[in-house]
Amino acid sequence: MRIVPLLIAIIVSFALYFFVFQRDTLGEMSGSTQPSVETTDATQAQADVNAMAPPANRDETDKPVVKVVAEHSVAEVLDSAVILRGETQAARSVNVSAETAGRVVSAPLRKGSYVEEGQVMCQLDVGVRASSLAQAKAAVAEAEVGLSNAQKLAKGGYAAETNILTAEAGLERARAALAQTEQDIANLTIEAPFAGLLESDTAELGTLMQAGSICANVIQLDPMKLVAFAPEAEVDRIEVGTLASARLLTGTQITGRVTFLSRSADPTTRTFRVEIEVPNSDFAIRDGQTVEMAIRSEGKSAHLVKQSSLTLNDEGLLGVRIVDDAQMVAFMPIQVLRDTREGVWVAGLPERADIITVGQEYVRAGVPVEPHFEEIN
Repeated sequence: MRIVPLLIAIIVSFALYFFVFQRDTLGEMSGSTQPSVETTDATQAQADVNAMAPPANRDETDKPVVKVVAEHSVAEVLDSAVILRGETQAARSVNVSAETAGRVVSAPLRKGSYVEEGQVMCQLDVGVRASSLAQAKAAVAEAEVGLSNAQKLAKGGYAAETNILTAEAGLERARAALAQTEQDIANLTIEAPFAGLLESDTAELGTLMQAGSICANVIQLDPMKLVAFAPEAEVDRIEVGTLASARLLTGTQITGRVTFLSRSADPTTRTFRVEIEVPNSDFAIRDGQTVEMAIRSEGKSAHLVKQSSLTLNDEGLLGVRIVDDAQMVAFMPIQVLRDTREGVWVAGLPERADIITVGQEYVRAGVPVEPHFEEIN
């Protein structure tokens, strides 16, 4: 019974010996083509070395070429302008007031009426001033006679020189009183200081006015002033006498010239007052309207590109992607100068540039492309 286990142990020992020490021989005898572990490991190591080879050793022609749509763009000189928002202001606006007291005896002029320079707006009652004028004239005549008599007596040696001086002083006082009375009567007529429109009715008939009471408000709308405030960054681009255009919210287009540029900044906003004078003979422009002004400045080379062509690079800079001479993509940062219906005027590009208009979002700088150019209408 003990011989059987011993035979089994001997057979197992021989099997293990051939499997471990005579494996190659058994492989040849069985005709197996399976590679050895050492061969497989060597092949895998060589593959890893090839995978780690630097890109310079690879074939560069394997890079894919991306097809894009581009357009030829040539720079043009763009009339740069300083854009400001402001309001219209009357060239003149004044409250015409009474300089003396009196009751209004003239019919009122209604607001909106046009008055000429010197036209009577309010007439005050003369009252007792006529008597005061006659009295002043009589006092002058009396003083003149008194001075004449004093001079005759002094020549005959019957009066002192001081009598002449006293008579001369009396005459001057009488003349001054007469002039004051005449001026007071002249102030009874309140006239328009300049041609313009009435913004309020003149004082009503029968109104008792005191010195300083307002007769009416007159504004001059021709020419009209356009007033805006320029920031510090733009003020050096503005000059007095420069041509400017403006647009009202109603769509009305007007042109004029800069007539005033402040040399002192507003202490709160740090901006500078700019005034533009425009003709307004038909009074179509009203006082206080909002207006957008474009003041002409030195021209700048710029390209007109489509808004859809603008893109951002990885750093967040706004620009466009162009095709360079090597048919590679290049990113060019730009500066937006003006936005129009036809496109955006930008600066920062070379004189001639092939701007990618379709596909710019799918390529990066250094990528080879095959551009197809479109015609610019």
